[in-house]
Amino acid sequence: MTDRLYFQQWLAGRDFAVGDQLARQMVNFVYAIGDRDTGEAVIVDPAYAPGEIVTMVEADGLRVTGVLATHYHPDHVGGEMMGMSIAGIEELLQVIDVPIHVQRDEVPWVQRRTGVGTDSLVAHDSSDIVTVGSIDIELVHTPGHTPGSQCFLVEGRLVSGDTLFLEGCGRTDLPGSDPEEMYRTLHQRLMRISDDTVIFPGHLYSADRSAPMEYLRRFNYALAPTTAEQWLAMFAR
Repeated sequence: MTDRLYFQQWLAGRDFAVGDQLARQMVNFVYAIGDRDTGEAVIVDPAYAPGEIVTMVEADGLRVTGVLATHYHPDHVGGEMMGMSIAGIEELLQVIDVPIHVQRDEVPWVQRRTGVGTDSLVAHDSSDIVTVGSIDIELVHTPGHTPGSQCFLVEGRLVSGDTLFLEGCGRTDLPGSDPEEMYRTLHQRLMRISDDTVIFPGHLYSADRSAPMEYLRRFNYALAPTTAEQWLAMFAR
C-alpha cells in the first residue's frame, strides 16, 4: 500500500449520524478512499448523514470528487426503508455535484429507490477502474444480494458491501436477490482475491471491523460448502 492512499472506515450512528436510532441499529459502514497527494476522495455508500460525511472528508484535507455505490438498498444509497426515510445520494447531490458510480445492472434499481437520474449516475461493468488522483479502484461485479452488487478492490483491500461479511454473506431473499448468483460470486468471482487481501464489509456484523480473506476462507460459514448443491441447501430461502 502506498503512503498516499487515504482510506477511512466510519460506522453510522457512532462516527456520524450520532443519535440516529436507525443508523445505530443498522450498523452500516461508510468508506472514504482517496489520494492524499492530490487531495481527491470518493465516498462509498454515503447514507444517513451525507453532509456530515462530506465534512469529515474535508476535515482531513481532501475534497469529495465522486461516490461509489455497492448496491441499491436504502441503508447504502438512501430512500424509504421500514416506513422511514434515509438520506443518501439524492441529498448528497444537493451538497456537491459529483458522479455516482454504479454497476450497470443496478442503475434502474438505484433510480427507483433514490429518484436520482441517469445524468448523475455512471454505469460500470466488472473490472472497470475508477481512478482517484493516482489511486486505482477496481470495480468487481458480485451479483447475488442484488443484480448489480459490486465490491471495490484497492491496494490490498476489498470493500465488500453486503456481498461478503466477516461472518456470513448478504441475504438472498430480497427483491433482485439470486441465491445461485451469490454462490457463483462467493465461490468463483471472488476466488481470485488473495488470502492477504483485507476485507472491509458493509456492516459491523462481527466483533472485528475487518479481516484478511485467509481468515474468512477458514472460518466464514458462507464459504464452507464445497458444492452449489450444499450451498443452496443452506442459504437459498
